[in-house]
Amino acid sequence: MDLTTHYLGLKLKSPLMPGASPMVDDLDLVRRLEDAGASAIVMHSLFEEQVVGEQLASIYAMEMFADSYAEALSYFPRHDEFALSPDEYLLQIARIKRACAIPVIASLNGTTAGGWLRYASMIEEAGASALELNIYHVPTDATETGRSVESRVTEVLAQVKAQVTIPVAVKLSPYYSSLPNLAAELEFAGADGLVLFNRFYQPDIDPIELEVKSTLRLSDPTELLLRLRWLAILSPKFGGSLACSGGVHSGVDAVKALMAGALAVQVVSALLRYGPEYLADIQNDLERWMEVNEYSSLRQLRGSMNHKRSPDPAAFERANYMRILQSWRNDPPPAAQLRWRTNGKHE
Repeated sequence: MDLTTHYLGLKLKSPLMPGASPMVDDLDLVRRLEDAGASAIVMHSLFEEQVVGEQLASIYAMEMFADSYAEALSYFPRHDEFALSPDEYLLQIARIKRACAIPVIASLNGTTAGGWLRYASMIEEAGASALELNIYHVPTDATETGRSVESRVTEVLAQVKAQVTIPVAVKLSPYYSSLPNLAAELEFAGADGLVLFNRFYQPDIDPIELEVKSTLRLSDPTELLLRLRWLAILSPKFGGSLACSGGVHSGVDAVKALMAGALAVQVVSALLRYGPEYLADIQNDLERWMEVNEYSSLRQLRGSMNHKRSPDPAAFERANYMRILQSWRNDPPPAAQLRWRTNGKHE
């Protein structure tokens, strides 16, 4: 069974890899992921706030009496809230590179083009084979237009591409007004790939303590559906690599992502729930499905159900929305469940 794929210009032994998660902080877990069949290791993000906060801390150390710096520092998470400092992050890339024979894909997470992006070149020097840009931005300013929100993404990408020679993928959210247009602009700006999608962790409210609560909820397979739609729509149009991230919990889930057009499939929640070795179960499930259904290579599978090749392209568009709404019927239950005595008691 030929599971090889080319993602971000990297030849990989399979499309399956762990997505960004804390597992990469432990070299033993990283080795177990490789032993379970991971084709690459995706690092969790180095955050803009970490880099900027560290820079402000250095300035504050030199300007002890500048109150403005102390106030500025209060806007950033404390250093102990991050598992790895920026320098430790670079060292961890090098450690993983030495410990494993598979590529390391690093990640930068931020919202603005700026000096913090100099870490892109340092990440490349540390040994990363590719880089994900995770542009996590929640617009709250009513004067900020949709166009300017999208410009943030292309500006950050352009600045990074000017600094590195390794491939760069952009990890997107599903909330842009026209994903195909943004994908085309990112491809023009040099994006080597797109990762669909980032998960926005929604805040909750504690009505008793009057606090905003942050809760991490692992994904489930229902989250895959949104990824399938946009993978299928974008794969015939986007010239670079597409990766699916979110909702893959089984080999059949991976089959669906690949049929929609993904070249790589990232798994996180299932591995956090069941352990690194579960990745081997997903791969075995994928191989069994391909064998039973007479697919000899990933190349046959990939994109076979995207928007261009699907026997029913409208299923990814508005027609499917209308069909689903019209398909529901308020049919009464079987007659046996509706027979009532005159006194109102069920028979």
